[in-house]
Amino acid sequence: MTIAAEKVHQSLAEHLQVDGFDLVVDLERSRGSRLVDEVTGTAYLDFYTFFASCPLGLNPPQLVEDEEFSKRLLVAARNKPANSDAYTTYFAEFVETFARVAGDPALPHLFFVEGGALAVENALKVAFDWKSRRNEAAGRSPELGTKVLHLTKAFHGRSGYTMSLTNTDPNKVARYPKFAWPRIDVPAVTFPLEEHLAEVEAAEQHALQQAREAFEANPHDIACFLAEPIQSEGGDNHMRPEFLRAMQDLCHEFDALFILDEVQTGMGLTGTTWAYQQLGLEPDVIAFAKKAQLGGIMAGRRVDDVPDNVFHVPSRINSTWGGGLADMVRSQKLLEIIEETGAVENAAAMGRVLLEQLQDLAKRHPETVSNARGRGLLCAIDLPDAATRSTVLARLFTDEHVLLLPCGERSVRFRPILSVTEAELTEATSALDRVLSAVEQG
Repeated sequence: MTIAAEKVHQSLAEHLQVDGFDLVVDLERSRGSRLVDEVTGTAYLDFYTFFASCPLGLNPPQLVEDEEFSKRLLVAARNKPANSDAYTTYFAEFVETFARVAGDPALPHLFFVEGGALAVENALKVAFDWKSRRNEAAGRSPELGTKVLHLTKAFHGRSGYTMSLTNTDPNKVARYPKFAWPRIDVPAVTFPLEEHLAEVEAAEQHALQQAREAFEANPHDIACFLAEPIQSEGGDNHMRPEFLRAMQDLCHEFDALFILDEVQTGMGLTGTTWAYQQLGLEPDVIAFAKKAQLGGIMAGRRVDDVPDNVFHVPSRINSTWGGGLADMVRSQKLLEIIEETGAVENAAAMGRVLLEQLQDLAKRHPETVSNARGRGLLCAIDLPDAATRSTVLARLFTDEHVLLLPCGERSVRFRPILSVTEAELTEATSALDRVLSAVEQG
């Protein structure tokens, strides 16, 4: 059975909610930063990248032209073995490549699963198990260690545990059962920082006091603190490294794990493989997904203070597939390309270019654009309100053929591929400049 491209939306709408982009992705003709609409042939400049999950864009030539890779991918995709129990050379080669390119010697334990929410869930399971055993070893009840300290404006997924932590759009978790876990206010930075430093420092002190009070009100029951190094869906909210390091210190003081959700910030987008590497942080666990092409966690440091942690006791964390093997084969090749081409270094350099261009836009449109911010290619701006943002994004799509996404209450986020060029960045910001001028003129 085949379905014509022009019938895709109609066909899907018979069974699914179809509220995405008004295009049909041509998986053969799309390349790099260009998504081609199979219906119209229109090429769109892609700064959406499937919610930042596509590291090098569609059909990077190193994948398309590598016949050996294509053969390996087909073999891996033809069947779907249970990686958790039935091992293959493909699995071992992927893990070895991941550890070399993206690993951290201080976080030697790896666990793979399908998707970001499940990655976060298993990070939490590491913490719950760890804290329970810490309590038991100290003569306290092993029933303690059931809570997760987290931030407002956080998005950690939509699965069972993670819905108790996600608090961006209330509609995403409304009516579902949730745990009453302690939540503190995020001391998000408004840029330029030097003009807002006093208010940011005051917000940090408030949040740290909230955190201390939460630990003291729940003695021995907070297993971990969980945060995104930069909150993405919540509004591309940056926090100062000083605040995150202070939270890390509190976790050490109150014997809780320090966990980072790098599902969106990881795999090079911020200009280093992981965002924590430029923030002076030493997480005990990180969760990842998106650009890795599958979900998972890396763990170590204080996790190993408990000898019988989940990485040493069978079936404490597990999954039938343990991540899909075809995804692993693709991920391995992408990691090799990222390593060989210096894509992370490119993200750092191009991130500086993009931020400068966004700062220039803010100067050109002072009544419309504010709070230009970024780390590497993870960049964003604020517009006056949600209605203005909707108009701008719609015109970018229809008039300029540029794909961008909203985040937070009034922000626009930029998520280009790691190998983006300066010419593509200029093309996107020039298009945005034109749309802003048109919107301002009414």
